[in-house]
Formats: sequence, C-alpha cells, structure tokens
Amino acid sequence: MKKWYQEEWRFRISVLQVGERDQARDCRLGFEAGDAFECTYECPTGFCPKTLLKVFPLMEAVRSGGDLRNLGGTGPSQMEIICPDGVVRLRMTGEKVAPSDS
Repeated sequence: MKKWYQEEWRFRISVLQVGERDQARDCRLGFEAGDAFECTYECPTGFCPKTLLKVFPLMEAVRSGGDLRNLGGTGPSQMEIICPDGVVRLRMTGEKVAPSDS
C-alpha cells in the first residue's frame, strides 16, 4: 500500500469504561479502560467494527468542518460514545494535523 494523500486530521479513540463492573470479559473483543486507538482515515487496528460504524460518521463530520457540540459532544472535535452493544464507553478526539513538507 502506498498512501499518497496527506490527511488533515488524526483521531484518538480511548476506552473509558467497560460494562458496569469495568471488566474486559464484558466486551467481546476484551477492551479495557485505558485502551486507545489512533488513526487518520484508515480503520484503527484491532478496533471493533460495529463501533466503527458509529465513530466513522463523527470523524467525517469533523473532517468536513462540523462541530460535534451540535451532536452532544464535549468539544468541537470530541465526543463520548457508547458502543452499539451498550457495553463500552469511549471518547473520540480529533486533532488537526500540520501539513508535512514531503
């Protein structure tokens, strides 16, 4: 694979809590509080595909200049999300990336 496009945003998705007891066994993939995933446009390695279906549209909103506070976010590019199974609470944070000189 040869990436050619310089992405303008980087995203970090952090696991805040897993289930009521905060135990990895409550998540099918074994996520634990403190786990974190980073990506630009690609799917984060090891990330839950069902949760990506919820997160990706939020990333697209940020990339296109949207403000996540209009959707209940805690900042223009930050929002807490519950996974589709209602088990894992996560925080997605977008960060504008400086253009490279390449």
